[in-house]
Amino acid sequence: MILAPPERERRVVTVRVSVMFAAIFFVTGNSVPYLPVWLAWRQLTAPEIAIISACPLFVRVLLTPLIAFAADRRGDHRRVLILLAWAAVASQLLLARSEGFYPILLACLLLAVAWTSITPLAEAIAVEAMRAVRLDYGRMRLWGSISFTAAALAGGWLIEHRSPQALFWLLIGGSIVLAGAAHQVAGPARASRPHRPRAGARLRARAVAALLGSRQFLLFLLAAGAVQAAHAAFYTFGTLHWNALGISTLVAGQLWSVGIAAEILVFAYSAALIRHVGPNAFLVIAAASAVTRWTAMAFDPPVWLLYALQTLHGLTFGATHVGAIHVLARLAPPTQGGTAQALYAAVASGILLGGATLVAGPLYAAYGAGAYLAMAMLAAIGFFAALGLARMPEPAAGPGGLAASRPAEDLDA
Repeated sequence: MILAPPERERRVVTVRVSVMFAAIFFVTGNSVPYLPVWLAWRQLTAPEIAIISACPLFVRVLLTPLIAFAADRRGDHRRVLILLAWAAVASQLLLARSEGFYPILLACLLLAVAWTSITPLAEAIAVEAMRAVRLDYGRMRLWGSISFTAAALAGGWLIEHRSPQALFWLLIGGSIVLAGAAHQVAGPARASRPHRPRAGARLRARAVAALLGSRQFLLFLLAAGAVQAAHAAFYTFGTLHWNALGISTLVAGQLWSVGIAAEILVFAYSAALIRHVGPNAFLVIAAASAVTRWTAMAFDPPVWLLYALQTLHGLTFGATHVGAIHVLARLAPPTQGGTAQALYAAVASGILLGGATLVAGPLYAAYGAGAYLAMAMLAAIGFFAALGLARMPEPAAGPGGLAASRPAEDLDA
C-alpha cells in the first residue's frame, strides 16, 4: 500500500519519536530499579544512597530550565538533544569506573547535567509533532514504557546471574543507542515541520515569568509534582526492600514490569480517555490511586498482592504523566514548550522528588516500609491540588493556551 505524503510523513515522525522514547527509557528502566542495588553493592549506606539519588534531582532544578530556555530561544530542541545524549554516554562511562561515595556522587552529578534535560526536550519534540501533524502522544510514549519493561527484565536477570557491575553493560549500551536515536530524530524528523520562532516571536524571560505567575500553572505543578514525587521511596528503596524481604531481584524485575505494562495500557488508550474525562480529571484519579498504593505498600503486603498493587503504577505514574503533558499543551504556547516541560520537570522531578528522596532515606533506615506512609501523605497533597485544578475552567486546547492573554511584548525578535 502506497501512503499519501501527509500519512507517510505522520508515519515517519511517529516511528522516529517512538524510537527516541524507547532509547531514553531503556536507560531509565535499568537505572531507576537497579542503580540503588549497584550503590549498595559498592557498600554505600541508605542515607548515602538517598543523597546520591536526590542530588541529581536538584541539578534538574538549577540547569534543566536554563538548558530548555536556551533550546526554546534557538527554536531547535533536536540539536541540543544530540549534544546532551553524547554527554550522557561519556558520563555513564565515568560512573562505571567510580568507587567511593564522593567519586560516585560527582559522576552522578555530571551525568545529571546531561540526563535531566533529555526527557523534557524529548517531550517538547513529541508535543511539537502532536501539534504539527496531529499525532497521538500516548501511542508514541508507550514505546518508552515497553522499552522500560524490557530493560527492567534484562537488568534483573543480568544482576541475578552476573553481578551489579554488569548493569553498566546495559546502561552504557542504552546511552549509545540514545545518542544514535537523537541523531536520527534531528535529521529526517524535520519533515514534521517543527516550530521555529517567527520574526517578532522569540521567547523572552518575561513570558516565562508570566507563565510562572499563573495560579492555574502553579496549582498544576503542585498537583502533578506531588503525585510524581510520592514515588520517591519506591524508586530509591523499592527493589532493595523487596530483596530484604527475601524477594529475588528477578522477581523484583517482574514486579517492575507489571507496573510498566499497566502504564503501557494507559498510554495506548490515553487519547480516548483524555477526550472522555479531560486531563484534569486524569490527575485526580492518579492522585487517589497513589494514596491507595503507597498506604498499602507500607504494610509489606504478600507477593501476590504486590503484583496487584503494581498495576496501579499505570495510574500513579502513567495517568499523571499523560494528564500533565496534555495540561501543559493547553497552558503553554509553542514558544514556551521546552521551557514549560523543563519547569514541570524541575518542580516534579527536581524540587519535590529530590526533597522526598532525601526524606525517604532516613525514614527508610528507621522505619523500613513505613516510609511509604509519608509518600501517601504527599500524594494526598497532590489529590487536593488536583481537585482545585479540576474546578478551574480549562484553557482552550491548541497552540495558544494561556498565551492568548500574553502581551505582545513578552515575545521579541
